[in-house]
Amino acid sequence: MKGFMKILQINKFFYLKGGSEKYFFELRNLLKKNNHQVIDFSMKDKKNLPNPYSEYFIEPTNLRGLVSLKRINLLFKLIWNKESRKKLEKLIQKEKPDIAHIHNIHHEISLSILPVLKKYKIPVVQTLHDYQIICPNYKLYSQGKICEKCQKHKYYQCFLNKCIKDSYSVSLFAALENYFYWLSGIYKNVDIFIAPSKFLKNKFIEFGIPEKKIVYLPNFAENPFNKKEGEVAPLRLQEKYRSDNEQNNYILYFGRLSKEKGIDILIEAMALVNENIKLKIVGNGPEKENLKKLAEKLKINNQIQFLGHKNQNELKEIIKNSLAVIAPSQWYENCPLSILEAFSFGKLVIASNLGGIPELVKDGKTGFLFEPSNAKDLSEKINLLFENSEKIISMGKSAQEEIEKKYNPEIHYQKLMEIYEKFIS
Repeated sequence: MKGFMKILQINKFFYLKGGSEKYFFELRNLLKKNNHQVIDFSMKDKKNLPNPYSEYFIEPTNLRGLVSLKRINLLFKLIWNKESRKKLEKLIQKEKPDIAHIHNIHHEISLSILPVLKKYKIPVVQTLHDYQIICPNYKLYSQGKICEKCQKHKYYQCFLNKCIKDSYSVSLFAALENYFYWLSGIYKNVDIFIAPSKFLKNKFIEFGIPEKKIVYLPNFAENPFNKKEGEVAPLRLQEKYRSDNEQNNYILYFGRLSKEKGIDILIEAMALVNENIKLKIVGNGPEKENLKKLAEKLKINNQIQFLGHKNQNELKEIIKNSLAVIAPSQWYENCPLSILEAFSFGKLVIASNLGGIPELVKDGKTGFLFEPSNAKDLSEKINLLFENSEKIISMGKSAQEEIEKKYNPEIHYQKLMEIYEKFIS
């Protein structure tokens, strides 16, 4: 196995914005821990973490409040950013990386960097954090339901259905962007795509991506409890659960508060569960006020707490003291880090039987699966859990064992190195 590598990691955000950024930063730490040099390329932002390569980061792009002509110029920039090409080339000339690992680059950085990487014969690996390559709105979800109308490159469906921000103009731009990248053959510059879920891999193949071009490698999570360097962290779970313990009688949702996440279904389910069960919701998003109004309408305000954004240490404490984590998504989730993080704390997960979720949540073993958008089914699973404290312990233990056996950093690192070395050699 090749030893020291110079690995170029590329992502448009260099702060903890969402799940893909969480993976991006954890992967950087994992590579550094194994004595590789990580070279970063990203976009400037006041929220960015300190970085020695920030002088090469591109300027942010903001379309708000711009006059029409400038807006058109910036739309072209979002598709083909010349600044990205120039700055990345300077970074490559200085650092001479062995391989490039791309994450989210559409729009701000753009795919214009791919020919630059090929010019310098740098192998390119891209992790697929969403469905952007095959779906202009990234989600295969539109107008409140699953949507696969763009299959066979029918990206005009995005415009016809106003799939993005319910806007014809924005949806038209997104459709044209996908057509441009498809017709230009730009993705041929990517040597291999990494799919964090088998579901996503199969969906991309179904949409026309060659099977040989995509490899499955799930995300990872660390056991959060203390361990000595080089040792496997011990499993640590609550020894007992008491339903009358106020600190431990709540279920938890954490993540973005947006329509496709299905939090409205969770709130509707809360109106049907044992009134002693509480729900804590951590995160912000466009649906926050609507969700609060729904809770008021159902007269269950006293059962639900909206905690807003929490930093990582605060969130860990909330997860650790929860009864279980709920993932009620209505779209094709990929490989949710929230589920893996819950497992790492020995928490079972109740989740939608949809997308890549069933690959992680084994029904009756590491959690419960419920019919997507079915509040009654979800409420029954929550009540079943609340009435059986033994399941909380046994299923939580099984969940944590899944992390140790299948989704730990060491396994992820070894498999990723195999991918890197195949293309470097």
